Amino acid sequence: MREITGTLSADGVRLGIVVARFNELVTKNLLAGALEMYQRLGGSSDDVTVVWVPGSYEIPLAAKALARREDIDAVVALGAVIRGATAHFDFVAGQAASGVMHAMLETEKPVIFGILTPDTIEQALERAGTKAGNKGAEAVMGAVEMVRVLEALR
Repeated sequence: MREITGTLSADGVRLGIVVARFNELVTKNLLAGALEMYQRLGGSSDDVTVVWVPGSYEIPLAAKALARREDIDAVVALGAVIRGATAHFDFVAGQAASGVMHAMLETEKPVIFGILTPDTIEQALERAGTKAGNKGAEAVMGAVEMVRVLEALR
């Protein structure tokens, strides 16, 4: 049996991170967790490009543009779409997820979905570095692992 797995070594992995400004109270913590994890995995701050966009709906376009660059190996998409009392959540969250997936498939580079979709701001804050860990850090781990898996497959 042949088994292919990716390592969690970020040494030499050139990472793009797209961050939504909307709900910045949450997204700045996701970014901090992502950057900390990247360095813990051996990545260099010289190999990171951070792009801020207005909101999660705009993330896919910037993520795709980053993924198309030769100096980027993987992209992490960070945002927070909080449910609230209107249908706006369903449109933004669904389209952001779909757009991130399309960016990944079209560019054939990892584009990791780190956009939170909680019901409340409290749940969002829990996932951005308090009770539930930091989903930004987890997204970076996924990006690094996928870069290594794709290297092994090629």
